[in-house]
Amino acid sequence: MNLRSLLAVTAVMTVSLGGVATASETAARLELPRPTGVLPVGTTTLHLRDESRADPWMPTERRELMVSIWYPAKTSAGTPSQYLTSKESELLVALLENPSVPKDSFAETKTYSKVDSPPLGLRAPLVVLSPGFMMPRNTMTSLAEDLASHGYVVAGIGHNYESVATTFPDGHTTECVACAESSDRPKIARGRAADVSFVLDRLIGPNPAWGGGRLIDPSRIAMAGFSAGGFSVAPAMLADSRIGAGVSLEGGFVVPAAGLNRPYLMMGEPDKEPENSADWRRGWTELAGWKRWLTVDGAQHYSFSDMVLLAEQLGLEPDVLTGARGIQITRAYVGAFVDRHLRGWPEPLLNQPSTRFSEVHHWAP
Repeated sequence: MNLRSLLAVTAVMTVSLGGVATASETAARLELPRPTGVLPVGTTTLHLRDESRADPWMPTERRELMVSIWYPAKTSAGTPSQYLTSKESELLVALLENPSVPKDSFAETKTYSKVDSPPLGLRAPLVVLSPGFMMPRNTMTSLAEDLASHGYVVAGIGHNYESVATTFPDGHTTECVACAESSDRPKIARGRAADVSFVLDRLIGPNPAWGGGRLIDPSRIAMAGFSAGGFSVAPAMLADSRIGAGVSLEGGFVVPAAGLNRPYLMMGEPDKEPENSADWRRGWTELAGWKRWLTVDGAQHYSFSDMVLLAEQLGLEPDVLTGARGIQITRAYVGAFVDRHLRGWPEPLLNQPSTRFSEVHHWAP
């Protein structure tokens, strides 16, 4: 399967990666943008098992999840985190069907968070991230590291059997069983909503699975999702009142959002403008709280994750909107949204067009 085929499976991608650079040119070049906040970023990984629930894709198994945590750290010293494991990188690279791309390209990608760095003793809001279908959870690292550098704890959920690859601590790697049922978007959304509630139970319950869990303020929680993660935000919020605000990046609506009266941000490519998207128009009318509908000129589906930036570094000609600019816009608007709704800070960026981000259009149909 090449990247264009992948996009067809997820109903989201619009580019292929033909004409990548040679293997000797690529491996050392992959690098995420530096976080914009002043705080050092630490990271750790959790393996969680929900004994109360069968896996929706493998019913003979209990639901198991890998979760990446990014958080404000005391120091910038330490070992940089690995973007993907070697096996995850190999299977993601295999989608490119280009022998010049080294198998470990994504395992060698430079990040800015340090493994198990001591957390800063800071009471922090929590942002839960849900990635795109088939995408490993760490393909939202650029957003996660940036939020953590501004004082947020971030939990990126790996929805097992929905990613091209998820590696567990014992070394085994699961693949995308759910791809055989990728058209059942309501099932994906329901499963992800249950995953989010379970992760919240384990992070902010009486015995948190992460040692820094007591630093999380349980009254200030948001969820942001990309693509399948995006269309899972409204179902997760409706199922769990602890999620006080939601961001859908390219996600749309696969179940009714009627009754959702908490803050909600919809952000996507030009195809998501009101005249082009009946799905978004329907969801917009159902949302009953504070809401914003934004589109970004020149964006394509993956502009709101790390993937366009990394594809460019592998040799793809830039889109109208470069990967770096897509990440910059995503960081700015998601950051402004959570600052407003989890911290109560005024954020004019959300109220009107900005000369700093002239690509972004505000809609209120």
